[in-house]
Amino acid sequence: MTLQRIINIVLLASTLTVFGKSAVATEYEIDIPGMHAAIQFRIYHLGYSVLTGRFNDFGGTFTWDKDNPQDSSINVTIKTASIDSNHAERDKHLREADFLNVEKYPEATFESTKYNGDATGGKLDGILTLHGVSKPITIDVKFIGEGDDPWGGYRAGFEGHVKLRRADFGMTYNLGPKSEEMDLDLYIEGCRDTCQK
Repeated sequence: MTLQRIINIVLLASTLTVFGKSAVATEYEIDIPGMHAAIQFRIYHLGYSVLTGRFNDFGGTFTWDKDNPQDSSINVTIKTASIDSNHAERDKHLREADFLNVEKYPEATFESTKYNGDATGGKLDGILTLHGVSKPITIDVKFIGEGDDPWGGYRAGFEGHVKLRRADFGMTYNLGPKSEEMDLDLYIEGCRDTCQK
């Protein structure tokens, strides 16, 4: 066996050790927020109603292989200043130190660590960094579908839901006892390679 052949085998073994089965999973780019992807939140307002909103600027990638769904992963970065509750003065307050403190913490991130489930859905574990605090969370995930799109590309889509305690991320501004928790709803569609703009 030649020296070059030995080197090639060592390099291949190293690659498989680093990436494992996920090396065969396909990477997808998250589609443009507002068009086919959304991160929305829901929280009680004073215990009398429900306030809803969204983040307008985020991006990331995910890997997906329906034959090996346990190898799926996702990384998302959210621009916190893009919070939008459809009320300018309230959004200004939400960007300040009482809540997101976007000047100090301009980004929130999520990086998955493990997926438990099958090709239809399951539990996605990962680390959410929000307001300068990193905590493990588990997102309930449901697979929506995948296939060719009208522009010659290929897409896959998912929805996810998770409940968060604001105090776990250092946000303790008093909104009443029913507002200690909030719900995040995620609707993620991605394209192989680059999405058509």
